[in-house]
Amino acid sequence: MMTFTLWDIVRNLLLGGALTLLLSMVAFVLGGLAALALLFARIAKHRPPRGLAQIYIEIFQGTPLLLQLFTLFFGLSLLGLDVPAWLAAGVGLMLFSSAYLAEIWRGCVESVPRGQWEAGASLALTYREQMRHVILPQAMRMAIAPTVGFAVQVVKGTAVTSIIGFAELTKTGSMIANATYQPFLVYGLVAIGYFLLCYPLSWYAQRLERRLYATRTN
Repeated sequence: MMTFTLWDIVRNLLLGGALTLLLSMVAFVLGGLAALALLFARIAKHRPPRGLAQIYIEIFQGTPLLLQLFTLFFGLSLLGLDVPAWLAAGVGLMLFSSAYLAEIWRGCVESVPRGQWEAGASLALTYREQMRHVILPQAMRMAIAPTVGFAVQVVKGTAVTSIIGFAELTKTGSMIANATYQPFLVYGLVAIGYFLLCYPLSWYAQRLERRLYATRTN
């Protein structure tokens, strides 16, 4: 039986944590870009883009992330497409993130008072100019805190990708626990790793909420 020192365990978990962080960043950034397109479709004046965006959002919000990953990883394999675990994990989390971020941002846009739209129209601004110069700057300010808060959910969501074999923090911990027969130690370190990844984001989101609330009340 192989012997693992504490440093061996920590070193391998750090590698898994790095993959967790990388996957979270890729999924969040690409999901954010897709969510931006969904946002504009969701608030468009014409019904077809609104309807398509709503169907997309309801599909990915209404089905478990695990099922989405299974569909990408195993479902596409049945069609003859060889999908690596890292690609299925990245695409799955990106689609999941885009659906939720689009709704978060839509809520922020719609929370801008109607008077702001009317003020923009009174200045003879076009719809695009109103969005660019009046509505989006205010909506972005309100969206910062919930967006940062959702980033925590993305980090924790990476744990689900261990089911399809992606060697992030949870999968790495599982393999080490099976090899060392020290599950309490290993999973305790895994929990600490997730805490160190998520707590700064949670703290920052709470701080932003307090700051924005103080600004609005002044």
